[in-house]
Amino acid sequence: MTEKMQTQLIETRMIIDDLGAAAEIFGKHDENMSLLENSLGVKMVARGEELVIMGQQEQVQKTRKIVEQLQTYYQAGNRISRHEINYALKSVNSGNDEALAGLAKDVVLVTARGKKIKPKTVGQQQYIDKLHKQDIVFALGPAGTGKTYLAVVMAVRSLRNRTVNRIVLTRPAVEAGEKLGFLPGDLQEKVDPYLRPLYDSLYDVLGVDNTQKYLERQVIEIAPLAYMRGRTLDDSFVILDEAQNTTPEQMKMFLTRLGFGSRAVITGDETQVDLPRGQQSGLVHARRVLDGIVGIGFHHFTGEDIVRHPLVQKIVRAYEEKGALAEKTEV
Repeated sequence: MTEKMQTQLIETRMIIDDLGAAAEIFGKHDENMSLLENSLGVKMVARGEELVIMGQQEQVQKTRKIVEQLQTYYQAGNRISRHEINYALKSVNSGNDEALAGLAKDVVLVTARGKKIKPKTVGQQQYIDKLHKQDIVFALGPAGTGKTYLAVVMAVRSLRNRTVNRIVLTRPAVEAGEKLGFLPGDLQEKVDPYLRPLYDSLYDVLGVDNTQKYLERQVIEIAPLAYMRGRTLDDSFVILDEAQNTTPEQMKMFLTRLGFGSRAVITGDETQVDLPRGQQSGLVHARRVLDGIVGIGFHHFTGEDIVRHPLVQKIVRAYEEKGALAEKTEV
């Protein structure tokens, strides 16, 4: 090691006096600390309340900023998982030293079980801001980014605040490799599997009992998109999920259902179209036709907003890269 490299190595100490914060920041068997060490090329040693960080100056400073963000996030009442570790690491490496800490205090809703729902990424925070400001919002992006879940959260919030009188959730019942006619049961039982993710989101936010009560009173309605035809929806928060599987005609039909005092969120992933080959997606068509209209907002999620298993980000990124390569090869 040269003398110049030796002079670049520094050691800094910081205090983590909250045992709960320390336990979550370090992780089970210090797995989070090992992740930071390997990612930043530093050495971290815990000595009681004191954390010692050793390494090159720039990397030590980055590590300190990450740990400070994680402490702030935990002290605001949040749990720390591998997602938060990775997100703080990426944000500091990209020069945004306060990305995670900035999300710590933004409580969107408290669920029936007392769980505080907060944005987990800057992209989610921007999405929520757009849902506050725009009457119609298109949310586009890969699976696991919270497009539909956060739309349901905002719908429940609007219902609680009495800015709407009901919630309408809908999805196109597209046959993705399976035939509806061969599924057992009546029509409602056949389409229920397509609507299950919407039920799951409501159960998580409202609880099963409250959701069932709202469904029985028709304060909440969950139905296939075909059931929307010919209706006018006043004072409603309407969510169209899996919108990439609508046709342009279906999308126009849905958008023209909105009445006075209503708001709509349209979610979808343009890379997951299950329509027959050659059929244009209504989501892709709407993005091109409606972009620029005042009152309609478009929010684009990226792989960085995925809050599922860490491998999901890598899977999405791999498909995007291979897809782009295939398109170039075909040309």
